[in-house]
Amino acid sequence: MQSSLSVKSAILALILVLTFLVSWELYLRHKGITRDYDDGPELWANSRAMVYEPADKATVFIGSSRIKYDLDIPTWENLTGNHAIQLAMVGSNPRPFLHDLASDPNFKGKLIVDVTEGLFFNKSKVAVSSPNEGIEYYKKRTPAQRASFELDHALESQFVFLNRNFLSLNPLIDNLHIKNRPGVTSAAEFPIGFRSVAFERQSKMTAEFLADTNQQIQVRNIWASNRKKNRTPPVRGKSLDSIMTSVKADVDKIRARGGDVVFIRTPSSDTYLIFENKTYPRTEYWDKLLAITRCEGIHFADYPVIDQLTCPEYSHLSPKDAIIYTQNLVSILKKEQGWKF
Repeated sequence: MQSSLSVKSAILALILVLTFLVSWELYLRHKGITRDYDDGPELWANSRAMVYEPADKATVFIGSSRIKYDLDIPTWENLTGNHAIQLAMVGSNPRPFLHDLASDPNFKGKLIVDVTEGLFFNKSKVAVSSPNEGIEYYKKRTPAQRASFELDHALESQFVFLNRNFLSLNPLIDNLHIKNRPGVTSAAEFPIGFRSVAFERQSKMTAEFLADTNQQIQVRNIWASNRKKNRTPPVRGKSLDSIMTSVKADVDKIRARGGDVVFIRTPSSDTYLIFENKTYPRTEYWDKLLAITRCEGIHFADYPVIDQLTCPEYSHLSPKDAIIYTQNLVSILKKEQGWKF
């Protein structure tokens, strides 16, 4: 008798859980929320493993969040027949990625490095923590972790409610807007429509975000707040020279193996661009970087078609403009840099 009750209780509990999950999934889909992938070390490591494809078959991209939004991978691959391997990370300094690839004797391919000055020329430990975590995970991942990743991929590709960035417990609690205790600060709250991540690690703004100026203003305010909080002066003098020397050494290693490196500066707009131009003058940072590394560079401000693109929240392109940017990037690489795909 007791055994029969236990079985019935278990079945009832299962039915309740399944009913909740199905209802939650249907509700989220009705709200227009789409499938999203956890853009953590596991997904990054999956892409990192692809960099050994032949140089005429693939191009590797590193940088911060801008290239994740501004490179439209389907457009790139349709125009070039070339696999785009996206290794950029949001809010991060990409120099650890450059050093990782330079230190890998088996990487001999084409590399495009996106430069967001405030992150690229940053010496703080915070800016390199996520890149270092991804690199460490890639080097040490086990067969069990790979199998777990494949299972996660299969589930994430089907269910909206598995969105870890916005729909897991901690983000849901954060969105309750409970007043902080004195002396406690919360992490910035990005609207869910600001970032949707594909399996190839491309980030996109949703149509809902693009139609809602309040959400765009919310993100602009986060950028402005971050600038006010960060009172660390931009790196200059010997510290800047040290960064340049390190970057040159990494670039030289890749070139010595037959690889190619091109730096790009993706668009920013309005007050964000004004701040960046003032804080990181082009002659002292971008021009100096190209001169020391002897690399080619593609700065958006040098090309009228790209220069007229505007970022909805001042720092990243919309999906529509990302297509235009990618089309022009391919054209410039072919005509000016002599790249063949």
